[in-house]
Amino acid sequence: MSLFSKDVGIDLGTANTLVYMKGKGIIMREPSVVAVDTKSDEVRCVGAEAKAVIGRTPGSIVAVRPLKDGVIADFDITANMLETFLKKACGNSMFSRPRVVICIPSGVTEVERRAVEDAAKQAGASRVELILEPVAAAIGAGLPTGEPVASMVLDIGGGTSETAVISYGDPIVADSVRVAGDKFDAAIVSYLRKKYGVLIGERTAEDVKLQIGSAYPLEELGSVSMEVRGRSAADGQPKNITVTAEDVREALLVPLKAVFESVHRVLERTPPELSADILERGIMLTGGGAKLRGLEEMIEERTGINTMTAEEPTQVVAIGTGEYVELMSARREL
Repeated sequence: MSLFSKDVGIDLGTANTLVYMKGKGIIMREPSVVAVDTKSDEVRCVGAEAKAVIGRTPGSIVAVRPLKDGVIADFDITANMLETFLKKACGNSMFSRPRVVICIPSGVTEVERRAVEDAAKQAGASRVELILEPVAAAIGAGLPTGEPVASMVLDIGGGTSETAVISYGDPIVADSVRVAGDKFDAAIVSYLRKKYGVLIGERTAEDVKLQIGSAYPLEELGSVSMEVRGRSAADGQPKNITVTAEDVREALLVPLKAVFESVHRVLERTPPELSADILERGIMLTGGGAKLRGLEEMIEERTGINTMTAEEPTQVVAIGTGEYVELMSARREL
């Protein structure tokens, strides 16, 4: 069976799932969304197709995100989603039961860890190995994780923000907070409701964040604004408002504070010998949240440490998981 088995790495994210196949690289990127018929409990569609129907379906069809805050919230739907992605990647052949490496947040419990393994096996994996997200992010960003020097990474995904100092392939100090991209969007929704009395959806909030969002006052966004369509909280009628970059920055203050406090905790607990390496090498930002404008400047101002963003921040964890897959495959062949 090992002759026909395929090695696959999966970045199982709250917002998106990326699949890496040995020898091919990243072959799939799909939203972690499943459309379910509540009358029959039947899965109608998965991934991009399911995300497209959010808010546009009959009452009996519900779009479900089976992962919440980086962990499995609905086991059966997660297993079904993984099975669909693995079939797309590996085919339906009886000889295509892949060996799978899945990355998980550093703060998961033993029960949550077991749930990921069981869901992957139920989805058709012949063997499951787990890798911590910050380790995968550091590998994917090209940091020297296998050397006796400290590398610090901050990975901001959809459900969790992972901060870690890594040396010799393992986290020396790590901290995980369940505040990331989803909480950023929710903060924008809440702020606009309080200030303007307008209700908007998560997808609209995400668009606002991507277009005019920032973590730090930037000259390029000084007077930038955008028109947002929503519904009045008072009478339920459609309503247009003008949202400024300053509005979005104020909305993000609370969740960004939680992320920075995580960074601060890790720096406080880092051994003095490794702190010198971090001062020299800086902090690497990865994940979709790393694309938020001004995040580098905010962290540099508050820590005094040079901060940089990976080239492909949304793919770094998947690339790191894939490199781990390639390494494990090479060892098995040897």
